[in-house]
Amino acid sequence: MVPPTRPATRPPEPVAFLPLRTPPRSVVTAEAAATSKLEATGKEGIMPLQKLKQYLDENGVKFITISHSPAFTAQEIAASAHVPGKELAKTVMIKVDGQMVMVVLPATDQVSMDRMREITGAHEAELASEEDFRDLFPGCEVGAMPPFGNLWDLAVFVDQRLREDEQIAFNAGTHTELVQLPYIEFERLVEPTIANLSARA
Repeated sequence: MVPPTRPATRPPEPVAFLPLRTPPRSVVTAEAAATSKLEATGKEGIMPLQKLKQYLDENGVKFITISHSPAFTAQEIAASAHVPGKELAKTVMIKVDGQMVMVVLPATDQVSMDRMREITGAHEAELASEEDFRDLFPGCEVGAMPPFGNLWDLAVFVDQRLREDEQIAFNAGTHTELVQLPYIEFERLVEPTIANLSARA
């Protein structure tokens, strides 16, 4: 079988291609985004696993779900789910000048706040606390939100190293299930900003 053709790779120009303070998608506060989505759906639980599956099916994305014993660290998840660690992505919520954005990067890496400030032109960039985003993702366990910030009208930033692998795997709303799908499909749906964001753990 001929492997799927990747979309033309955009050269990683971390600073030059992002001379902006506001990312491509609207950046909103956690409270405003949560209110908007709940009003649109008229119900709680906007992103459990079933909702994610429905979204992927509607967009013609082939994916698999992987159930595993409860795991929280990258090493535990990779071992329990039998997924290569380099394909495992984590979602980190960052406050950029007080506004919430989503960062997706290899699960073993940490977000460089210096890079986030440089890329966005922000004066401040800091990790959001659980209290900051707990109500933003109803139906998801804290820290297990899938990296589809576009579904909450959140700007999404993706570390360019995730593009090196054919597949991407991530938490699907719980700490006991992963979703794995082609990376090119993830990028097609989310349309994230790609940059070098990692400070290796």
